[in-house]
Amino acid sequence: MLETSISPKRSSKSSCIQISRRCSHGDSFAGGLDGSISTGVGGLPLALGIDERCHLKVGIFTYLTDYGPSPIDVGRAVELHGFESLYVPEHTHIPAIGSSSWPGGGTLPRRNVRTLDPFIALTAVASTTERLRVGTCVSLVAQRDAIILAKEIGSLDRIAPGRFDLGVSPGWNAEEAANHGVTKHRTARMLETIEALRAIWAGDPAEFHGRFIDFDPIYSWPKPRGDVPIFVAGGGPTVLERVLSHGDGWIPPRFPLSDLPAVSARIRELRDRAGEQGRELSVTVYGAANSAAGLEAYGSAGVDRVLLELEDHGGDHAAAFRQLDDLARLLRDRR
Repeated sequence: MLETSISPKRSSKSSCIQISRRCSHGDSFAGGLDGSISTGVGGLPLALGIDERCHLKVGIFTYLTDYGPSPIDVGRAVELHGFESLYVPEHTHIPAIGSSSWPGGGTLPRRNVRTLDPFIALTAVASTTERLRVGTCVSLVAQRDAIILAKEIGSLDRIAPGRFDLGVSPGWNAEEAANHGVTKHRTARMLETIEALRAIWAGDPAEFHGRFIDFDPIYSWPKPRGDVPIFVAGGGPTVLERVLSHGDGWIPPRFPLSDLPAVSARIRELRDRAGEQGRELSVTVYGAANSAAGLEAYGSAGVDRVLLELEDHGGDHAAAFRQLDDLARLLRDRR
């Protein structure tokens, strides 16, 4: 029998969460945001965010901003609470003038304007955690220089070997992309960037000659020590084609739990078609329903990972960590 108690300890200087777990035979685990960890049960820490009944991985999706808690504090708390992963989105900027409509509807939240660079923030998280997977959900790779991005990801992998997942999307803000010189063909450029990244990581020297990206042989290090999983996001009629041609997994757009049957049908189609190619592809759902019933439904529908959203709470750090406590209780109650 494993029992867990979570008690937030906060001061005027910082937010701290203490987590302790105790087994029936008396061994325990405790940790805090100060980085101290004591272990029991053979020295093992918290099992990371995996529902033992259906092997559903449970992680956190959040916007890391300049007004929110620090990436290091968030990452440590997420890991100590036992979640499997921490994923963050990307916007290099938001144009002050433009006609692109935010997919969420209504006024664009402040958090979209104030996001930290995902690769810098996730490097900070990775360097101060031990087992937590980190990833983008999603990175707008069509807006990035492929050679620089290859080095950034290779460098992150040196700090956290095998713990990074690259979620990618063409993005919804046409004006943002245009300010990076990408005025059209965002999806095609995203796919070509994936091809260029893999060419750089595989070759020494590496070269690539595409429609949008072109370079003669180059030496580029560091390279990831293993394959970097690349998850293609989107929900349009042709998205599964892109997942099958360029991805290791699929990230559907946000959807209400009532739409899960339709999404599940697409998951089955994806798995069947991947199986014909002798491949296995994963499915990650972000902004997932925060309920035990929801987690059960996702697992039954064939989802591999759900990302529960940690809100920004308008910069109220204590409120953010209280919500994380609540999400952790949901995870704990499933074990």
